[in-house]
Amino acid sequence: MMRRKEGRAGFLFALPWLFGLLAFMFYPLLMSLYYSFCDYSALRSPVWIGTDNYSELFHDEVFWTCVKNTILYACVSLPLGMVIAIGLAMLLNTNVKGMTVYRTIFFIPSLVPMVSLAMLWLWILNGDYGVLNTALGSIGIKGPNWLSDVSWTKPALILMSVWGVGNAMLIYLASLQDVPTSLLEAAELDGANAWQKTRNVTLPMISPVIQFNMVMGIIGSLQVFAIPFVMFPGGTPARSTYFYAMYLYDNAFSYSRMGYASAMGWILFVVILLLTLIALKLSNRHVHYGGV
Repeated sequence: MMRRKEGRAGFLFALPWLFGLLAFMFYPLLMSLYYSFCDYSALRSPVWIGTDNYSELFHDEVFWTCVKNTILYACVSLPLGMVIAIGLAMLLNTNVKGMTVYRTIFFIPSLVPMVSLAMLWLWILNGDYGVLNTALGSIGIKGPNWLSDVSWTKPALILMSVWGVGNAMLIYLASLQDVPTSLLEAAELDGANAWQKTRNVTLPMISPVIQFNMVMGIIGSLQVFAIPFVMFPGGTPARSTYFYAMYLYDNAFSYSRMGYASAMGWILFVVILLLTLIALKLSNRHVHYGGV
């Protein structure tokens, strides 16, 4: 009897959260699935058209341009960001005077709001009077037009993504501090050099964190939106920076094609889900959990 009362009380306390979950997550999710099969502009009632939105997507050249741009960006920015974040975490895990200051310096960029970050980099990457090209010019290198040259727009965005690896670096740093020093000392006594200790001891011990950051990186890189939306309106120049989430946003709110945008959203959801499951399946054999 007492247990039943406790269970009822617990349910009542959780009821506001459950209501919010149903009203603001499950209902919109289910309605977006329905709208993906409709001609719907949010200004009039949806009209059922079956799979026409999905069929049109697969014949939409702009859609495939956005898919290609997003894949190229993710395939470069994700592994590069992970390598740099792990490297910085290892450097910041050493006993050096003033290490707290260095950790703060490397972490601060990740705290800057996205829009502010985009405006800052517009100034840094300006081809005529930007800080980066001015610095390159001082050593005799003519900097490219980062913001207007099709060949350099995606590298510019990748550079910006690497600049903001502070969150991942902090997670790696926390996991590095949990690596048992006894294992490192044992490897050193066996004659292992720095690279061998890193490869055979450190990386396996932090592999669950690497797997977590990889999955989060897949999700984040395929949904890149805020910075290119501010810096390159409409994916300029020549749609070289027109990413999937930008095209989805334009269809929903600029072209009033909410049904078409819903179809794009569900395709993105399925792709991210499949890539996440594949990444987990392929990486599980390389992930080591302490005590397992």
